[in-house]
Amino acid sequence: MATKKTATNKTGTPKSMPREGRNPQGGLTQKGREFFAKRDGSHLKPGVTGPADTPEKMLRKGSFLVRTFSHPRGPMIDPKGQPTRLALSAHAWGEKVPKSISEAHKIAAKGHQLLSQYHALQEASAKPAASARRAPAKKAAKKVPAKKSAAVKRFDRKAESRK
Repeated sequence: MATKKTATNKTGTPKSMPREGRNPQGGLTQKGREFFAKRDGSHLKPGVTGPADTPEKMLRKGSFLVRTFSHPRGPMIDPKGQPTRLALSAHAWGEKVPKSISEAHKIAAKGHQLLSQYHALQEASAKPAASARRAPAKKAAKKVPAKKSAAVKRFDRKAESRK
């Protein structure tokens, strides 16, 4: 019995991800993340399934939800009535699986909320540090009139002679 050959690229890695790389509940398994790390050099992390209680988690989860569900690139339900991989990706990030585009937009709104919380935290942490090391006020410099160029001087002389 012959073994099935898979198509490979120049580096020897398979062109398509193995079936074990896809999590049936949505997202990628560890094998899937390793496949993309080997093929593309990417550093993928598992989705944030719990509460986004740290700034890094807020940024990662908010960015994913906004990027994926603001303008979904496909349906949420396939013709058989089963959720698509796009819809299941919400489950991989700890969200309810959307059944319609409007539910996907609600998930995107949650992502926007997480991003605004992240930005508020960043601004709050940046303000005390900036005020603590504020430089002393500079004295106003005396204004010295700029030297007129030769062309401006000629123009001024012609304007005076016309009067």
